[in-house]
Amino acid sequence: MTDIQTPDGAAPDSTRPLGFWGCWSLTVGVMIGSGIFLLPTVLAPYGLMSFGGWLVTGGSSILLALVLARLAGRTTRTGGPYAYAHDAFGDLPGFLIAWGYWASVWIATPTIALAFVGYLSVFFPQLSANPAAQAAIALALLWTLTLISIRGVREAGLVQLAMTILKLIPLILVIIAGLIAGSPDNLPELNPQGGHPLAVLATTALLTMWAFAGMEAGVIPAGEVANPQKTMPRAIVTGVITVTLVYIGSTAAVMLLIPADQLATSTSPFSDAARVLGSWGPPLVAFGALVSTAGSLNGNIFTSGQMPLAVALDRLAPKFLAVRNKGHAPYWSLLLATSVSSVLLLLNFSRGLVGAFTFLLMMSTLTTLIPLLVSALAEFKYSWRTARGWAAVAVAGALYSVFAILGSGLVVLAWGALLLAAGVPVFYLGRQRKD
Repeated sequence: MTDIQTPDGAAPDSTRPLGFWGCWSLTVGVMIGSGIFLLPTVLAPYGLMSFGGWLVTGGSSILLALVLARLAGRTTRTGGPYAYAHDAFGDLPGFLIAWGYWASVWIATPTIALAFVGYLSVFFPQLSANPAAQAAIALALLWTLTLISIRGVREAGLVQLAMTILKLIPLILVIIAGLIAGSPDNLPELNPQGGHPLAVLATTALLTMWAFAGMEAGVIPAGEVANPQKTMPRAIVTGVITVTLVYIGSTAAVMLLIPADQLATSTSPFSDAARVLGSWGPPLVAFGALVSTAGSLNGNIFTSGQMPLAVALDRLAPKFLAVRNKGHAPYWSLLLATSVSSVLLLLNFSRGLVGAFTFLLMMSTLTTLIPLLVSALAEFKYSWRTARGWAAVAVAGALYSVFAILGSGLVVLAWGALLLAAGVPVFYLGRQRKD
């Protein structure tokens, strides 16, 4: 294995392995995970007003995607939100964004792996009563995808694209089934609980905003993208629009196919909706959930290597994290992140540590939102004097990010603050010496 180091984060030869579809699949693949498969049930008590929540989060996410696209058009550096924060606000703020985001990825990774095992138990029910087998399968999946990423950026990108297409197929089939076989009589009331419209809108917006986490994944590997200043803006905006349409369309289809009272108690709404496709419908949805979870995991593992690479290239992290092989993969970064995730996964099977693991997951959720807020602030800094329209878009994106962060709750905010504070000594200890 030959080690390759380049100072700017770009691929060392003229052929960069990721193009439009690679960036698009990272955005879509990381955003569409396992959560969408339960959201119709979660939203059912709020009736048709839940679509207001989808519109708020979808529209706000598109604004944030435009902000990221604008920032991506200014640089070819790897790192996404880290690079934007570093360029706009300096070394320490940039490092803390990278630290929090990287931590959120390796914290979330074992949870996604366990979700995969949960869906696999649909086909192999005996797994439900065998924690050791669950852990072994989750670890096997985690390390298999890590080895694919270590093999090369191109290979990881191809796997991500294939999984993204496969995960969309069952969702699109449910949407088509809803249009053909759905009945308006199944739709819930506009506001079944009679809550104040603004309160219902705020609640449903908070419930749906987590489904849009991960949009920044498509702009992180800029150094491996062909013509990144044009490719990434198009890919991330198209990706977020794709996800918004799929989320709204699939939720509407499920509501058209399942009576409101049944939907409110369903534990697998997409499988129930897919019964109109015949006996093969529910297994197809379960397979789609497996692929969806694996694709989200693959994207998380890929970004877990790219973020430390970007920081190390700026000499703000140990030099070995910037070492890459012939496939342009930062293999030490990948091995480190997956090792930490593996430890957390195994700790999850210790009953005494489940509570601590839950707190870590809550911090992970928060630290995916903070980089979006800082990115919006960076765009505002660049545009407020010269491009007032873009500055307004950045302000709207920042306000939505604040709304989402505050919606996390005080406990999550406190733990998130501790996580970021822990990054301060890491910053001073891990910096490379200046020549």
